[in-house]
Amino acid sequence: MTAFIPYLILAYLLGSVPTAVLYGKFVHGVDIRDHGSGNAGATNSLRVLGKKAGFAVLIIDVLKGVLAVQIPRMFFSNEPETLIIFGFAAVIGHLLPVFAGFRGGKGIATSFGIILALQPLASLICLLVFVAVVYISKYVSLGSLTGSFSFLIYSFFALPELRFFQLMCFVLFLLLVYTHRQNIKRLLSGTENKYPPK
Repeated sequence: MTAFIPYLILAYLLGSVPTAVLYGKFVHGVDIRDHGSGNAGATNSLRVLGKKAGFAVLIIDVLKGVLAVQIPRMFFSNEPETLIIFGFAAVIGHLLPVFAGFRGGKGIATSFGIILALQPLASLICLLVFVAVVYISKYVSLGSLTGSFSFLIYSFFALPELRFFQLMCFVLFLLLVYTHRQNIKRLLSGTENKYPPK
């Protein structure tokens, strides 16, 4: 248990790196949280600061999730049920970053990094679902949520013996639903922003 704590803290700190905030301030001289949707994530960076910003933030936020799993895997444990806890800590760090006044993003990119590190096949499925839904609907939030849901379904069918892992996947999905609660309201009311905008 003592060996567990430093990696848990490290995972949280990795997640807390405020990629969108840092990029916005150092490259564009703005706080991304004061513009657009106010979210410190890749989608808002894309809409407000452009494709280069959105891509850079996306890649680094995904990498945060990957590293949060891979570092403990190399030095502590290779058990999926243990590693997903570190990944969850990174998502919490992304949502509530200690380095940015606990005002972070919505957790999708970092969650994808966790899935990529834990289950590469599942990450491909999530990505394909995301792309298909966004292509058809033009809603990034809907694609993000359905992609996340596809991983939850994957965990039940592909990893039936890992009950705790499935539970953590369920909790993670509920957390992502919560962070997208305003998007869900706008989707239901037909006022959600589309991408690309008309």
